[in-house]
Amino acid sequence: MNNLNKLSIHADVSSVDASIPKMGLGTYKMDHNDLNKIIPLALEMGIRHIDTAQMYGNEAAIGDVLSKESKPREELFITTKLWHTNLRKANVIQSFHVSLKKLKTDYIDLLLIHWPNVDVPLEETLKAMHTLVEDGKVRFIGVSNFNPRLFKKAIDVSEEPIVTNQVEYHPFINQDALLEVAEKNQSSITAYRPIAGNLVSSNNTLREIGNRYDKEPSQIALRWLMQQKDVIAIPKTSNPKHLEKNLNIYDFELNEEEMIEIKKLTNENIRQIDPGFAEW
Repeated sequence: MNNLNKLSIHADVSSVDASIPKMGLGTYKMDHNDLNKIIPLALEMGIRHIDTAQMYGNEAAIGDVLSKESKPREELFITTKLWHTNLRKANVIQSFHVSLKKLKTDYIDLLLIHWPNVDVPLEETLKAMHTLVEDGKVRFIGVSNFNPRLFKKAIDVSEEPIVTNQVEYHPFINQDALLEVAEKNQSSITAYRPIAGNLVSSNNTLREIGNRYDKEPSQIALRWLMQQKDVIAIPKTSNPKHLEKNLNIYDFELNEEEMIEIKKLTNENIRQIDPGFAEW
């Protein structure tokens, strides 16, 4: 299977000259063995967007794997995130350079605030991130797990465009308010946990739609996200068969009625990740 042509699809963020691959690889809880197995395969299949974070504890492992790959650095899109204890200016700069060293690269494509921290002024963190952009160490900045109010505040106070808000998003959680903020401010939403585990695999609506296209419910959920404007998805898997299924979603298109039918599922508003620091 080769998805290189299909996976050239990007989410264009018009507030800045940013083009982010719409399908990426999440790496939460993946260790070196997992990453050494799945990243080369993902790159071979066309994935170019690799998502990690300081908190994941695997930046160094990802750096090791990518350093052995022949893909030019400019073809890759690497995202990492500042942990909520590293949001003071000095901590932003110091911890970022640790991440950069671990990832064995000269720059990061996208740097996110992983979770908000009410004890640190947002302006302070964003200004430090802006300095990293000015220094050529970061291409784009964004946030993660920000509720609509904080998302809009980050956009308003940042000297650099906020190109995305990475949040839990799947057919069983309503993120209309965040999507509205993104659309009005020329930003985007990045969906983590897009398949939502057993919620997707056991849902009759997704299963029935999948039967029409000879697809599994997880593939229908991912296709639903991919057809939304400026929505990016970073499904996580260390299973080669699951990876192939995740990428095999570009040979069909959901019609308007099916998109609406799936959208109705979001009324259940089931959150699988504790919003924790986000004050949702």
